[in-house]
Formats: sequence, structure tokens, C-alpha cells
Amino acid sequence: MSRVKIGIIGCMGRMGKALTAAVLDSEKAFLVGATVRAGHNAVGSNLKHPETGAVTNIKITEDVKEVIEKSDVILDFTSPEMTLEVAEMAAKSNASLVIGTTGLSKDDENLLQDISSKIAIVYSSNYSAGVNLMMHLTKLAASTLDENFDIEIVEMHHRHKVDAPSGTALSIGHAAAEGRGKKLDDVMDAGRNGITSERKKGDIGFAVLRGGNVAGEHTVSFNADDERIEITHKAGDRAIFARGAVKAALWLTNKDVGLYDMCDVLGLKA
Repeated sequence: MSRVKIGIIGCMGRMGKALTAAVLDSEKAFLVGATVRAGHNAVGSNLKHPETGAVTNIKITEDVKEVIEKSDVILDFTSPEMTLEVAEMAAKSNASLVIGTTGLSKDDENLLQDISSKIAIVYSSNYSAGVNLMMHLTKLAASTLDENFDIEIVEMHHRHKVDAPSGTALSIGHAAAEGRGKKLDDVMDAGRNGITSERKKGDIGFAVLRGGNVAGEHTVSFNADDERIEITHKAGDRAIFARGAVKAALWLTNKDVGLYDMCDVLGLKA
């Protein structure tokens, strides 16, 4: 079986470096190209393994189109604006796409849905197997426990993260809401400050913490009188997300066009 040709968009960021290491370390994937933003001082230099320092023969480029055209699958964990451009180019080149970008709007997600009629896309807020199992268990717990159990979601990330709540926390919230037959937008409470009214029954609350270099910690708690159930996931290194993204890329190679998520990859869908 030939190795899957993978290209990485944004290889010099924190997540980009983790993706680069994961692809280079994979026995089933082959890194064919990597990009940085226009004007970056790494343009034209040889890509190095982020952990071992081993020099590859891959020239870092700002030409996204060139990398997409020679790839079977593209990994993109950049920004909403960049991701949408990449998706449109990938559709023209018939390259599959793994997206881990957070902060996409509803309109952005609708555009990805349209593009997925042409190519296969995995779009997920989190590529950790553990987090996706957590979402699965959250939906199960929410469907089992009635509204006497208040649902609260707490997340913590490094000081550099700019979107809040995190995409993963929102996905956990969607799983909880779906378990209760609700839409998250109708029951989400993420704006507590000052003197507020008492908690509304059935709402799903969010709390956000930022600091240090925390890769990601998420807890969903189900709180009733005299008892509490908690499901927690703690990420120690971005490598877990990168390995999951590579797993998704390999999984995509024999899939029909469509929009998938990591639960599809892991076989956690009902």
C-alpha cells in the first residue's frame, strides 16, 4: 500500500509543528509540502523535524496552491479566513481536507458543508481520541439524566488562545444539548458576571480559564442535589491532537465526499 501524500498549511505555528512531527513520524503518511504565511523568514528553507532537528528535503513555501495540488490530504489548523481559502482550493484540486481550525462562524461552517459535496472533509474541534469519547459519554449521560442535573462545562487553555469558550468546550456543549433533545444556542449560558438571576433549569453553563502553557483541559459536570458526576479530559501535549489528525487523514483516503468529524473516524457515531 502506497503512503498517503499529506500537505500541511501553517507548519511553523505551535500546532503546525506538532502536525509536522506526527506526519514525519508516520509509517503510512508521506509529507509532500508545508507552507507558512507570506513573508515568513522560513520561506525557502528546508523543513526540519520539530523534535529531532533532522533536516528534510522539503522546501517551506508560501505557495498554498502548489502544496495542495501535490497532496492527497491537506491538514489545516490555521485561521477561519485561511481555512476557507484552503477549502476552496482543495475542492478545485480534488484533495481531501482535515480541518482543526476553531472559531469558524455558522456561515463558515455552511460554506464547508457546501464544499464537502465535492471533496471529503473531516472537521473537528478536537482530534484527541479521549476527547471524542468524552463527547460520546456526555451525550449518553445527558440523555440519561433529567434536568434535575444541571450541566456545567469548564475549560482551560494556554494564555495565547484567543477564542472562548474553546471549540472543544462548545462541541461538548452541543453533545450535552443533543442528548437532551435541545439546541445548544437555546440553552447556553456563557455570560455570567456581576449580580445575575438564579440558574435557569435546563441551561448549560460555561466557564473559561486561560493561563500558562496548558494544552487543554475540559470537564463537564452533572450536578443534582447531593450528587455530582464529572467527566474530565486533560491533554498534556499537542502531539495527541496531531496524531489524531494524521489518523483522520489516513481514514479519509477511501471515503466518499462529505463532511465528517472525529467521531466518524473513531466509529463512535450511533
